[in-house]
Amino acid sequence: MATTILVQQAGRFLQAGRLVAARATIAALRRGPADGTTIDEIEARLCMAEGNLPGALALLDGAIVRLPASAGLHLLRAEARAQSDDHLGAVADAAEAVLLAPDNARAKAMLGLTLIELDRPEDAIACLRDAVRAAPGLAAAWQGLAEALGRAGDEDASQAVHDAAILNVAQHAGLRVAAMMQAMRRGDFARVVGLAVAARQAGLADACIFGLHGHALSKLDRHAEAAGIYQDALRLAPEDPYVRHLVQAAGLLPQDDRAPPDYLAAVFDGYAGRFEQHLIGLGYRGPLVIRDALVAQLEEAGGSLGEVLDLGCGTGLVGVLISDLPMAGIMGVDISEKMIAQARDKRIYEELIVADIPAYLAGTQRQWDSVIAGDVFCYFGALGETFAAVSRKMRAGGVFVLTLEQDEGAGGRGWRLGSQGRYVHDPAYVMGCLEAAGFTVAVRRDETLRLEAGAAVRGMVIVARKAVLHG
Repeated sequence: MATTILVQQAGRFLQAGRLVAARATIAALRRGPADGTTIDEIEARLCMAEGNLPGALALLDGAIVRLPASAGLHLLRAEARAQSDDHLGAVADAAEAVLLAPDNARAKAMLGLTLIELDRPEDAIACLRDAVRAAPGLAAAWQGLAEALGRAGDEDASQAVHDAAILNVAQHAGLRVAAMMQAMRRGDFARVVGLAVAARQAGLADACIFGLHGHALSKLDRHAEAAGIYQDALRLAPEDPYVRHLVQAAGLLPQDDRAPPDYLAAVFDGYAGRFEQHLIGLGYRGPLVIRDALVAQLEEAGGSLGEVLDLGCGTGLVGVLISDLPMAGIMGVDISEKMIAQARDKRIYEELIVADIPAYLAGTQRQWDSVIAGDVFCYFGALGETFAAVSRKMRAGGVFVLTLEQDEGAGGRGWRLGSQGRYVHDPAYVMGCLEAAGFTVAVRRDETLRLEAGAAVRGMVIVARKAVLHG
């Protein structure tokens, strides 16, 4: 009886997030006669909560050897493997859990979610449909089904699933955020506003919902309304980087000199699956502009770009377009792990690094002959320090090609944060920063980089060379 009480108490501590108390209770259980497999399962859950995935997997491996027919153990190991990015292993365990417990909706949901990670959306859809039919209150299954349908190219069906999910799990803020994000990607800002208003009417006070509401209002040029919504978001989450960046873009807080790294990682991790499709729909020309600029510089570069660094490589759009040019190899850096995963699938880059650009440049000893940055510096206001860091990592005579959004004057500092959350720059300011960093500007040309709400986004492409020291 005492053992059962301790097991239940450990579970309650875990659910409440009281990890130290849970650890002490598990230690007490280890000293008693409790079943070792039960303790291993509880401790594995604790290890996962602590972020100790290797420890969790070691415990679950042993437990499954002793009890191989346990669907619950296989399901838990699938979760641990998925968190460890072992998606093949996660699929194997989730499939085993489904075989052992065919009516277990959570097992079917887990199998569907892991199949999405293996880029098998059609297979995932079947599992996730079964899961939501069996357990209409399972939020993760609804969200996964909408994601799988979107990845399969059926955005209308994905939207319908979002609507059904909200009806079935009305108080789940994450489902409403996912529906709003999908509508944002589709450019349906009126739907975003409608979803946000409905969430508020349902009694949900969530900073991310409010932030997306304000962002959509800004996209609809309803800036005064957006300002009030942003203030609500800021009161709920005053330190949230996503919220603060959007509030700064609305002019309600002093503007930082760059977008917060956490904001960029969150935005682009959520955007990775549809990034390329969305940009193509906007008539995005950045990669082509960069390719043309590099081709024009090849002769002066001796017929080869040498070793190339792609800053903010994203899903590898620029890398794909320049991969046929003569070079000694290309490396990519991006803050979004999920964008990097998309780039890795293209098998173009010799190396890909998940890192914030200034931090990576400060920490590496490598040097490159060519550096490219396609639509990266729209997330940086002040450019001087970053340009200097790029210069230090380039060999003499190397070429630096970048695109930026432009606005003469740009708020008096040479840059300002626009209402859409991106920075625009005065060309004269950019030229000055490049020259101060030791570059000679060879080309500066005005370009239309993409469309925004049907209007051309004014940009520029710049080709700069690192000065060659003489004497």
